Amino acid sequence: MSPEALVAGRTGRHCLAVPSNRLGLYLALRHWCTPGQRLLMSPISADEILFLVLAAGLRPVIAPLSPADGNIDPAAADLTSVDAVLTTNLYGLPDRVSAFAGKPLIEDVAHGIETTVGGRPLGTFGVAGVYSFSKHPGAGSGGVIAVEHRADLRALERERDRLLLPGVFANELHSVLTSAARRAALRLGLVRPALKLSRVLGMEEPRDGYRIDPRPDDVRLAVKHAPDLAAFDSWVRADLHDYRTRRGPLARWYQSRRLRALPGERDRRLAGVRLLARLPTAAAAVRDHLDQPLFRVPLLVADRDAAIAELERHGVATGYLYDPPYDDYLPEFTEASPAPRVARWWGRHVLPVDPLYAGRALPVARAFAPAPSVTP
Repeated sequence: MSPEALVAGRTGRHCLAVPSNRLGLYLALRHWCTPGQRLLMSPISADEILFLVLAAGLRPVIAPLSPADGNIDPAAADLTSVDAVLTTNLYGLPDRVSAFAGKPLIEDVAHGIETTVGGRPLGTFGVAGVYSFSKHPGAGSGGVIAVEHRADLRALERERDRLLLPGVFANELHSVLTSAARRAALRLGLVRPALKLSRVLGMEEPRDGYRIDPRPDDVRLAVKHAPDLAAFDSWVRADLHDYRTRRGPLARWYQSRRLRALPGERDRRLAGVRLLARLPTAAAAVRDHLDQPLFRVPLLVADRDAAIAELERHGVATGYLYDPPYDDYLPEFTEASPAPRVARWWGRHVLPVDPLYAGRALPVARAFAPAPSVTP
C-alpha cells in the first residue's frame, strides 16, 4: 500500500504524497492564503518553516505560547487580526485546534502523526494537515498533505508537479541507506557516531547555536521576489537538500514500510511517555496526554546544554531544538509576539527526549534540575 493510502486510511481524507513536509506546507500556504495576508504561527518551530511562510509572501504574526505545552495560546492571541493560522503541535502535544474555528487552519503535523484529539487524528481539523515521514516513522524524508475536498487535492497536485525536481536513483538509494544506518546507530546507543555521520553526509547544516545563519541582507532580497520558493531555497533546503525532489519506488517502499511499523512501536512509545511524565521536569501538558504516543517528551531543565551532553554519553539523542524564537531570530521579518517570555523560556530550557529510549534516559534525567518558573 502506498504511503498516501496508509495516511488516508488513518485520517479518512484525500491524501497527496510530497517529497517533504516542508514542500507540503508551502503548497498548502500558497493554496489557502493570499500574498500579503497575516498568518498566526508559533515562534518555536523549525527554521525552514519561517522561511516557507516568507516564501509564500505572507506576514508571520508570532503568537504567544502556553507554558504548559509550548503551543499557541489562543486566549492570549488576537485572532481577529489574522487571516489564517498555522499550528505546530510541538513534540506531538496537540494545539487547541477547536479555538481556531472560522479561520483557515493549516496543521503542521510533522510531530503529531499519531496524536488524536477526542479520538480524531490531528491533521483532520483544518483545511489541510501536512504530515512528515522523517519524524515518527524515521523514513528519512517524505510526507503527505491530507485535505477534505478532492478539488483541493487536484489543485495541489498540479502545483506539486510544477515544483518537483526529477529524482536520481543513486541519490534515493543513498538517502534510504543513510536513514536506515542512522536509525540503527541510535537504536544501538551510538549517538555520537550517528550525529557525526549525519554531519559528514550533509544531513545537518552548520549552525550557530540551534538556528542556521539567517543572513538578513539576503532575506531582504528574497522577500522582494515573494511569493517564490526558489528565492528562499538556500534556507528551506537546510538538512534536506532534496526537499522537492520526486521520490521513486525505493523511497516510497521504505516510507510505507516505516509507516506500517508505527503500530508495533505504539505501546513502547506510550510506556516511555508515562515513565518520563513522572519527572518533575516534564512539561505540564505531558501529564494531560498520557494516552498519546508523543514524538518527544519535552522536559524543561535548568541547564539544557549540560543535560544534552549527559544524555548523549548514555546513548540518548535529543535534537529538535528551536532557539531563539522566530521574532528574536528574524525580528525585521516578523510581527513580534505581544508576550514573548514563555517562548524564550521554552526555547532556552526545553529538552525533547524520545520516549522509545525512556529506559536509557530516565536514570540520567532524574538528576536534572527543573527550569525556573515563568509567567506569561
